[in-house]
Amino acid sequence: MNETIISLVSILMGIIGANLTGYIYKKYSFGLIGNSIAGVFGSIFFIKSLGRLGFDPISIMEQGNVNYSLLILNLLVSFFGGVLALILIKKLKEKMDKA
Repeated sequence: MNETIISLVSILMGIIGANLTGYIYKKYSFGLIGNSIAGVFGSIFFIKSLGRLGFDPISIMEQGNVNYSLLILNLLVSFFGGVLALILIKKLKEKMDKA
Protein backbone atom coordinates (compact mmCIF):
# COMPACT_ATOMS: atom_id res chain seq x y z
CA MET A 1 0.00 0.00 0.00
CA ASN A 2 1.41 3.37 -0.89
CA GLU A 3 0.51 7.00 -0.25
CA THR A 4 -1.56 7.35 -3.41
CA ILE A 5 -3.83 4.43 -2.53
CA ILE A 6 -4.25 5.76 1.01
CA SER A 7 -5.24 9.17 -0.41
CA LEU A 8 -7.78 7.61 -2.77
CA VAL A 9 -9.29 5.47 -0.01
CA SER A 10 -9.52 8.58 2.18
CA ILE A 11 -11.42 10.42 -0.53
CA LEU A 12 -13.70 7.41 -0.95
CA MET A 13 -14.44 7.51 2.79
CA GLY A 14 -15.41 11.19 2.47
CA ILE A 15 -17.78 10.30 -0.38
CA ILE A 16 -19.29 7.48 1.69
CA GLY A 17 -19.72 9.80 4.68
CA ALA A 18 -21.46 12.51 2.68
CA ASN A 19 -23.74 10.09 0.82
CA LEU A 20 -24.63 8.21 3.99
CA THR A 21 -25.52 11.48 5.71
CA GLY A 22 -27.61 12.56 2.73
CA TYR A 23 -29.38 9.19 2.73
CA ILE A 24 -30.14 9.21 6.46
CA TYR A 25 -30.95 12.93 6.75
CA LYS A 26 -32.90 13.82 3.62
CA LYS A 27 -32.90 17.55 4.40
CA TYR A 28 -29.11 17.67 3.86
CA SER A 29 -29.13 15.77 0.58
CA PHE A 30 -28.04 17.25 -2.75
CA GLY A 31 -28.52 13.99 -4.61
CA LEU A 32 -25.88 11.38 -5.35
CA ILE A 33 -23.62 13.61 -7.42
CA GLY A 34 -23.90 16.65 -5.14
CA ASN A 35 -23.24 14.59 -2.04
CA SER A 36 -20.25 12.94 -3.71
CA ILE A 37 -18.75 16.30 -4.67
CA ALA A 38 -19.24 17.60 -1.12
CA GLY A 39 -17.62 14.43 0.22
CA VAL A 40 -14.58 14.81 -2.01
CA PHE A 41 -13.98 18.42 -1.07
CA GLY A 42 -14.70 17.86 2.63
CA SER A 43 -12.38 14.88 2.79
CA ILE A 44 -9.54 16.65 1.02
CA PHE A 45 -9.95 19.83 3.07
CA PHE A 46 -9.97 18.04 6.42
CA ILE A 47 -7.07 15.73 5.59
CA LYS A 48 -4.96 18.61 4.28
CA SER A 49 -5.83 20.76 7.30
CA LEU A 50 -5.68 18.22 10.10
CA GLY A 51 -3.26 15.78 8.49
CA ARG A 52 -0.38 18.01 9.55
CA LEU A 53 -0.94 16.63 13.03
CA GLY A 54 0.67 13.39 11.88
CA PHE A 55 -1.86 11.17 10.16
CA ASP A 56 -1.38 12.17 6.53
CA PRO A 57 -0.60 9.41 3.98
CA ILE A 58 3.14 10.10 4.08
CA SER A 59 3.23 9.70 7.87
CA ILE A 60 1.20 6.50 7.65
CA MET A 61 3.82 4.95 5.32
CA GLU A 62 6.86 6.65 6.88
CA GLN A 63 8.78 3.52 7.91
CA GLY A 64 7.81 1.45 4.89
CA ASN A 65 5.04 -0.39 6.73
CA VAL A 66 1.45 0.66 7.23
CA ASN A 67 0.76 2.25 10.61
CA TYR A 68 -2.81 1.00 11.05
CA SER A 69 -3.74 3.26 13.94
CA LEU A 70 -2.85 6.33 11.87
CA LEU A 71 -4.67 4.84 8.88
CA ILE A 72 -7.87 4.38 10.90
CA LEU A 73 -7.58 7.93 12.23
CA ASN A 74 -7.09 9.20 8.68
CA LEU A 75 -10.16 7.34 7.44
CA LEU A 76 -12.31 8.60 10.33
CA VAL A 77 -11.27 12.20 9.70
CA SER A 78 -12.06 11.76 6.01
CA PHE A 79 -15.47 10.28 6.79
CA PHE A 80 -16.41 13.09 9.16
CA GLY A 81 -14.93 15.64 6.75
CA GLY A 82 -17.44 14.49 4.14
CA VAL A 83 -20.26 14.65 6.67
CA LEU A 84 -19.37 18.12 7.91
CA ALA A 85 -18.84 19.46 4.39
CA LEU A 86 -22.31 18.31 3.36
CA ILE A 87 -23.92 19.93 6.40
CA LEU A 88 -21.98 23.19 6.02
CA ILE A 89 -22.73 23.44 2.30
CA LYS A 90 -26.44 22.92 3.00
CA LYS A 91 -26.40 25.63 5.68
CA LEU A 92 -24.59 27.98 3.28
CA LYS A 93 -27.15 27.26 0.55
CA GLU A 94 -30.02 28.02 2.95
CA LYS A 95 -28.44 31.35 3.93
CA MET A 96 -27.89 32.29 0.31
CA ASP A 97 -31.49 31.43 -0.56
CA LYS A 98 -32.75 33.78 2.15
CA ALA A 99 -30.70 36.69 0.78
